[in-house]
This record gives sequence, C-alpha cells and structure tokens, in this order.
Amino acid sequence: MNKLDIDPTTVATVWHSMQSICREMRYVIDRTSQNFLISQLHDVSVGIWDAQGRTVAVPVGLPVQFLGTGFAVRDLVAKFGGNIHPGDVFLTNDPYHGGHCCHLPDWAFLRPIFHKGELLFFTLARAHQQDTGGAYPGGYFPNGFDIHSEGICIPPTKVVEKGVERTDIFDLIWNNVRFPEGVRIDNYAMLAATRRADQRIAALLDHYGKEKVLACVEQMTQRTEKAVREEIRKIPDGVYKGAAATDDDGTELDVPVWVRCTVTVKDDEITLDFSESDAQRKGFINAIYAATYGNAIAATILTFDPALADYHNEGTMRPIKVVAPAGLVVNCQYPATVGASPVNVGIQVMEAVLQALAQARPERAVAAWGKHRGDYVSSTDPRTGERYVRTSFDYDGSAGAVWGYDGYQGVSCMTALGAVNRGDVEEMEIRLPWRMEKYELVPDFTGAGRWRGGPGIQWIAVNEGSDGVIATGSSDGDEIQGFGALGGEPVPQCRTFIQRGDEEIRLKPHRLVQMKHGDVIDKRSSGGGGVGSPWERDPEMVREDVENELVSLQAARDVYGVVIDPQTLKVDHGKTSDLRASAAAARQ
Repeated sequence: MNKLDIDPTTVATVWHSMQSICREMRYVIDRTSQNFLISQLHDVSVGIWDAQGRTVAVPVGLPVQFLGTGFAVRDLVAKFGGNIHPGDVFLTNDPYHGGHCCHLPDWAFLRPIFHKGELLFFTLARAHQQDTGGAYPGGYFPNGFDIHSEGICIPPTKVVEKGVERTDIFDLIWNNVRFPEGVRIDNYAMLAATRRADQRIAALLDHYGKEKVLACVEQMTQRTEKAVREEIRKIPDGVYKGAAATDDDGTELDVPVWVRCTVTVKDDEITLDFSESDAQRKGFINAIYAATYGNAIAATILTFDPALADYHNEGTMRPIKVVAPAGLVVNCQYPATVGASPVNVGIQVMEAVLQALAQARPERAVAAWGKHRGDYVSSTDPRTGERYVRTSFDYDGSAGAVWGYDGYQGVSCMTALGAVNRGDVEEMEIRLPWRMEKYELVPDFTGAGRWRGGPGIQWIAVNEGSDGVIATGSSDGDEIQGFGALGGEPVPQCRTFIQRGDEEIRLKPHRLVQMKHGDVIDKRSSGGGGVGSPWERDPEMVREDVENELVSLQAARDVYGVVIDPQTLKVDHGKTSDLRASAAAARQ
C-alpha cells in the first residue's frame, strides 16, 4: 500500500499502539515479578522488531539491553530458518553464539508474532535475573577464568514450542541457578509480557490489516530517519574526539582501561569509531559489539531534539554508523568475561561519545553522570536461614548537567538513563537483613558549573545478617573522574568504606571482600559533572543551592565566586561582582 493512502490519524494510532504495547509489557513484568532488581528497580527492557530485525518500538528501557536486539533477531531467524512457528518463544542470555546479550544476568525472551501464518514481528522482554549460576552469586565475579565462570550461557533456545512449554529445557536451566524458584517466577512474568504483546499486535493487525500496519511502520521509520538526519545537519561537519576510562578491569588492578571514540560528522550522517580503544582484557569489563552499539547510539540521541524522544526506531539508527573492531574492549570475542560491561565499559562508551559531541554541538552539551557504585552482597538472612544476594543501584550519585539545566538528582548510572529506579528503604529492610542508617544528598560533592551536576549521595547501612562476601562489581570512579563539559568541573572521586569496630577498610571497585556481621558500609557516591564555568552561574541559583544545603557557603565563594551573607543567606551582589571581576582579570 502506498503510504499516501494512509491518513495521519491511522499512522498515529498504529505508532502509539506499538508504544503502548511496550509499556503494557513492562507493566505486566513490574506487577508479576519477584526479583528486587526487576519488580522494584525496573531493570527491564521491552520492544518490538519486524521479521527482518528492524527496530519498530523501543519507548523505555536500558540502551545496552535492547538497542542492539536487531542483531539477535537476524541471527535467530538465520539459525532456525523455517522452524519458527506461532506460539514459539526463544530464550537467550549468551553474549556470543547469536545471543548478543550484554552480560549473562540479562535474560531475553523473544516471541515471534504471526498474522495469518506469516511471520511479521518479534517482541522482546529482557530483564536482570536474580542469579545466573557461575562462580559468584548474582554474576559479578571480577576475576573469572572465562565467560563460563560467570554463569550458564544460553544460546538462542526454543523454550516454548507452538504454545507448549519445554519443561525439560527449563528444568535444565533453572537447575543451574542458585534461586530457581525466584528465577522461575520472573521468567513466567516475562513470558506473560511477550504473550500480551502478541495478543495486542494480533488485534491491531486484525483491525487494520497487515498491509496498512506495515505501511504505517514504514512511514514512521522514514519520518524518524528524516528528522534525525535534519538533527545531524545542525552539527558542523568535522572530526571530534572523546575518551573515558574505567579504574581497572578487576584482574590487573589499578590500571585504567580506556575507551576512545572519534566522531566524524559529514552532511547528515555520523560515524562513531572506537578503533583506538584498548584491547579486550582478562577482567570482566569487556563489552560485546551489540552492547557498545546500543550505548553509542543512545549517547548520540541525547544530543538531539528532546521532541524526538518518543519516536526513535530503525530510522534513528540508519544515519549513525558504529565502528568497533573485533578484539577490542568495545567488541570483545569469546570467551572474554563481560559481567560488568553494561556499566564498565558501557558508561565509558557513552562518556567518550558525549565528550566528543560536546565540542561539536556545545548548545547540547551533556556532562558525565555520577559513577555506578553497586555492590553485590552474598550472605544468609538469619530471620529465614536462607541465602540471598543483594544487587542494587541505590547508591549511585546523580546525573550530569546539560546545557541550560542542572543534572537530575537521584537517578541511577548513565547507561540506565533514568529507566532504573532506586529502591525503597523500607522494602529493602523487609527483604534483606540490612538496617539503613543514612541515605541523603551531600553538599559540595558534584561537578560545579554554570549548570552543576546533580548532587552526590552518602549511603550508610549495617549488616545484620551473617558473615559473607561483597563483590564491589561494576562500581567505578575511585580514580578516574567523569568529564565536565565546556569548563564545567568533572565528577568528584567516589569512596566506599567498611567500618568494623575501630577499623576502617576502604573498598575499591572490582574486588571481592569478606564481610562480617555488624559491618557498617559507608558509600560516598559523587554527583555528575558540570557544564560551563562555575563563575558564570546565576548567583541566585547558587543562593538556592546554599539554602538547600547542596553547596556550602565556602564553596559558594571559592568555587562559584558568589558571596552570601551567612545570617540572611542573601547574595551580596556588590562583593560578588568584585570577586568575579578580580578572578576574571587574574585568569587573563
């Protein structure tokens, strides 16, 4: 059908129906799963692709989990050929062998969607499982021998065939995880979400017919591609460079691992070339190509017009080329370990792209966000006698600033882009034997700027469970600071400590550390980077920050050049003007 035969209302209805179906899938998982990461933090992504692997709808999720799913769809179709039927569901978590999964805890259920016997779409539900086997509970083992030490590797496998569950396959899989009952519940939640998508898309096809629905999808793809190309034309042609590092790889300690990106803009296309990045490492920070692709695309999108946020699809990706040669830390090869890669080097991929694009398009500059500060505790709950693993994003700092706006406070790390929530303190204490003592924003613990980063956070909790082990996992930022843009200050360095009686033990990222009953964990997670010089910040905004205890009086004067009366908390505009003028003269 010619796209001109479709009225705008039908195009909008079909398009937003696809978006709504994805959100309904996510809601089903949120309401029926049990894993804290999925049900409370929403570490889950869903989407719709056509039978050729072209992206149709990806309204909300983690870029690393789903923007590279087209690769998996195409490989699945090639592998199973004519052996794909209505009612089938495929499961994979394998980074290699056609799975294209960012790391083993993120399990992906893919369901083909048929209309009158013809394969038209695939839908995906991918979520972070409670455990996936391997050497360490939760899957974050920093010094594994190879990918198999990180857990069970499931290549694209048919787990439901023509509507009938393959119980032998599921039993084999669940027998290789530590919490099979919980994982089973979460798997069924994800299966239910894909079934709901199947029903909704089938109803859409029945109502409008295949030709009209596919024509609407094609028209929206073309519209999005046109809009993205127009955005790229606003960027001056040229070559721009960015680089970012993670503190180490967890095996070769205290040796930074670098991601380097050369961004080439020409007319209405962008090439993101990571060829100068470090080689893949022994440690668990390696990323597969699909993960790098998803994070790189997402970082680029952050510099586009926000009005496009609800319309990204295959058309977004066509003008953007991602180059990452095999064997690098951004395109590792089997059997490299990848456990931390959604964060390290995932964050570094995004930072390198954004650092380069801040030079190209300063009016859309985005500074680095606060680093991820997760830890993964494995112990026993004395209230139940059962083992548990705690995996959370609760300790992350805040977002970096963007041109014109301060960074959001309290969002999780950059690669989640706000899709992952923080946990509820009471919920955490009910589920796990930890007592929270402090969880608050910290003054002067962010990148200052004309627009400052979101504030840093301090989180203190007491282990009321048994002795156990902490994996500091994909934490980062003790040594390497995220960038500030256009004269803004970088992300401050983070710190984590165990207080054990009179002894204070520092925990660095990517380590395994013994934990004792009664240990007090103190995590100090910095805020995001700033954009623009702090000396150009509106004095009234500085005053508000002082009033809200995000900036101290001393920092207001020394960092921002704003003099505030300590009694009235009002700006002394005369002294502020003199101080800023004197500083400007000194800089010249």
